[in-house]
Amino acid sequence: CQLLNRMGGRVRGCGTPTIEIEGVESLGGAEHTIIPDRIESGTFIVAAAITGGDLEIKDCRPEHLSSVIKKLTEVGVEIEELNPSTLRASSRRALSSRDLTTGPYPQFPTDMQAQYMALMTRSEGRSVITETVFENRFMHASEMQRMGAHIQLHGRNATVDGPTLLTGAPIQASDLRASASLVLAGLVANGETIIDRVYHIDRGYEKIEAKLRAVGADIERIRESVTAPLSGATHQDAAA
Repeated sequence: CQLLNRMGGRVRGCGTPTIEIEGVESLGGAEHTIIPDRIESGTFIVAAAITGGDLEIKDCRPEHLSSVIKKLTEVGVEIEELNPSTLRASSRRALSSRDLTTGPYPQFPTDMQAQYMALMTRSEGRSVITETVFENRFMHASEMQRMGAHIQLHGRNATVDGPTLLTGAPIQASDLRASASLVLAGLVANGETIIDRVYHIDRGYEKIEAKLRAVGADIERIRESVTAPLSGATHQDAAA
């Protein structure tokens, strides 16, 4: 919307539920900075939370993460906005389970549902996750169950009982966000976790293993765009 207006378009209602577009004869050139990926930012917030770590997430847009920040704060994650493009996320105490319902923006994004489920396996109590956006969006649940997670599926609802001591296992990613959630689960699992079909994750994250390794995670890609192993990490090992 902003880019089109800079190019000479006539678009009204940017950022609102209703957008009005008035046609123009031609568009010109313009300079524009692509917005950061809010799902990648949210995934790293959960990485800090699930490992009990402390991370600064730079070049993000906190205003695009309002629903994620609100829910994770309810769980007990400490999230601080250091400046308009930097968040600090940390978790120094036990987390509490909270129910979740996904929805279209600005509600909690379905693309953060799998990561949230991984976090709920480490949180105190029972949570019910309701998926309202897509069908069959719980394919990661069976892989987490192989790691010891207590998850029950009932149609659009998933019930997660925690906290659970996860154990490393050979598991398989079914899609992009499932891949991210299994990486998060592997970070806190005892022993080695090998995730197959991890090529899915490359569609939404650039060198995620390198970024996690840079903050202390014990993670390595075995074969390019095929598999990625990671070893369960301690509080100190997982995030700096």
